[in-house]
Amino acid sequence: MNRSLSIRSGKSNTNTSSPTHRKGFSFASLRGSIQPELSRRLYRLIKSTNNLISAHEAAGKERDTIARELSEWGEQTQDEAVSDISDKVGVILSELGAQEESYAHNLDDARGILKTIRNTEKSVQPSRDSKGKIADEIQKLKIKEPASTKLVILEQELVRAEAENLVAEAQLTNITRKKLREAYDAEFAAVIERAEKQIILAKHGQRLLTLLDDSPMTPGDTRRVYEQGSAARQVLNDAEDDLKTWEMNRRDDSGGNEAADLGAGGGISQAGEDSAKSSATGKSANKTDNEEFASASSSPAPARNEQ
Repeated sequence: MNRSLSIRSGKSNTNTSSPTHRKGFSFASLRGSIQPELSRRLYRLIKSTNNLISAHEAAGKERDTIARELSEWGEQTQDEAVSDISDKVGVILSELGAQEESYAHNLDDARGILKTIRNTEKSVQPSRDSKGKIADEIQKLKIKEPASTKLVILEQELVRAEAENLVAEAQLTNITRKKLREAYDAEFAAVIERAEKQIILAKHGQRLLTLLDDSPMTPGDTRRVYEQGSAARQVLNDAEDDLKTWEMNRRDDSGGNEAADLGAGGGISQAGEDSAKSSATGKSANKTDNEEFASASSSPAPARNEQ
């Protein structure tokens, strides 16, 4: 997801990021009540995780909205320093929002792994039910007709049902352990990625704030000339480099050899497009360079299956 260094571009899209709201009732909401008993609890877990994912997606969109509003407020202050720093801080906040959405997509991947366990539980339930039904019939028949020849047939069926159930239960155990480990390994990896990238962005956000001179002015003093524009741009360049380094280190740790794809998602680069900023005295406009900010982890993910 390419992102302009100055998030003031494309103001017409400001209101397009409001989160969608789910319908209160639908036939899909009844699925939980018709799930096999064995898979019912995991079904509820997967459904709750879906709600968590939606919350993180909404948080990411709200963060982007806040970033735009901060940038636009700074522009109207007619203070060159406040305008530039607020715009650059808005870029950092916007990328934090993108990381939140990326985290939501990774959570959805982990949620998909849990569905494998749920589906296996569904397939095992009939085997359990069949074994239990035959065992109940045998008990009833022993009470009513202990000499019935049907007992031999039922006992043979019970042996076959138990054998089938043993195979199914073994498969369930193997899949449950394997997929549970995979699912939460993926989730914890996503938590680490989100946390470490947030730390990177937050530290560079703090660097931006140090460029804003907040020493008091006395009435009648002339506003100090802002000379930190290039330093502020360098902070964003450093943030991009650190995110790229993080991605490269992850590939190295996982044994990947895709270094040629480094930075394919874009980054902070000079775009050659200037944004005009008018001063209160009507003097010639100051221009700031626009650059592109992007993270390889911010590429849009396919829509998820909410079941």
